[in-house]
Amino acid sequence: MAREGIEIRRLAIANELIALAIPRARTDRNFPAWVTRTLSGDRRFGSRDRRFYRELVFTAVRFMPWVEGVAEADRARASLWLSADTNETRDARGILGDTAVRAVAPLTARAAAFNDAFPGAGAQMDSLLPEWTADECPALFSPGETSVVHTRAPLWIRIQTPDPVRIAQELETAGIAIDLDDRIPGAARVVSGPDVTRTQVYLDGLIEVQDIGSQWVLHTAVPSQGELWLDACAGAGGKTLQLAALVGPETPVVAHDIRAPALAELRVRAKRAGVTSIRTARKVEGLFDAVLVDAPCSGSGTWRRSPHLKWQTTRRDIERMASRQLGLLTKYAAHVRPGGRLVYATCSLTASENTGVVARFLEEHPGFVPQSAGAGTPGV
Repeated sequence: MAREGIEIRRLAIANELIALAIPRARTDRNFPAWVTRTLSGDRRFGSRDRRFYRELVFTAVRFMPWVEGVAEADRARASLWLSADTNETRDARGILGDTAVRAVAPLTARAAAFNDAFPGAGAQMDSLLPEWTADECPALFSPGETSVVHTRAPLWIRIQTPDPVRIAQELETAGIAIDLDDRIPGAARVVSGPDVTRTQVYLDGLIEVQDIGSQWVLHTAVPSQGELWLDACAGAGGKTLQLAALVGPETPVVAHDIRAPALAELRVRAKRAGVTSIRTARKVEGLFDAVLVDAPCSGSGTWRRSPHLKWQTTRRDIERMASRQLGLLTKYAAHVRPGGRLVYATCSLTASENTGVVARFLEEHPGFVPQSAGAGTPGV
């Protein structure tokens, strides 16, 4: 009974946090940072509590129309009902008498069961996606795709040594389980365990955190040893580090970004990994064998990790980003040597930002010929 009282109290605190989080998620692009600050700044919360509250807050935002259909006093419990199956949520469900693991059920079935559990919620599949997705991302409306988008994204790492089995063993010693991916050399999904960035293998530069979709871009582009590459929108350099490994330590990789702090972080990561072939540049000069334009985008491809962006992005945002992306492609195409390659990527799911931008670019630059990025998909 004492533990049940503790969990009821935690749900009350979660309700308070969710009441603050939902309106914030509609306006604050840095919503995840706000969540982190809010939870870390409250001395009532230990690390286990923070993980519990973070899961419920992000679940509430991910399923916002469903959760808002529930009475305010029940929104934390509704979020717990919808949340991922973690150690923290599993314990709370068990103590509160709600042990079903609904996160693995098809979303259509979960919607019906949610409406049974919370009468009047009016949960519908279509309400979980913005209206503009109907023509920009129609594939999202298939039950399988909708279900995937509304599950928490797994953590992926890239192993920066030729011996991934040894790294897996060292991580296992640290209490971290990983699954090595058989499609991309060095890619691995973190299954369970504590923070990988606190492990010795991370501090020694033997692994980097990098989503599977990000790794897939260069895996399909197949950079060759000795090719001179420009990473034109490098950011903090996840792909830059991957490029450096693929082209070899004797070949420089030039990383450009307009944000000085991002390039500073890239230099820190490169130093940690022992990579000396990367050159950061605030201004791009010369020609390259290949240019990667991993362009800023609306971020719909990150909705699993950043569900707040789903409720903030508008059709006008997509149009604005597509125009910017076309401008970046045009600008950096001028740095591709004759016979070289221009690789375009986004973390967006929208047609306007992907096939639309490519079609407009090819119309204006007939000297470029489209090529397939390779077969297959990175999966989840």
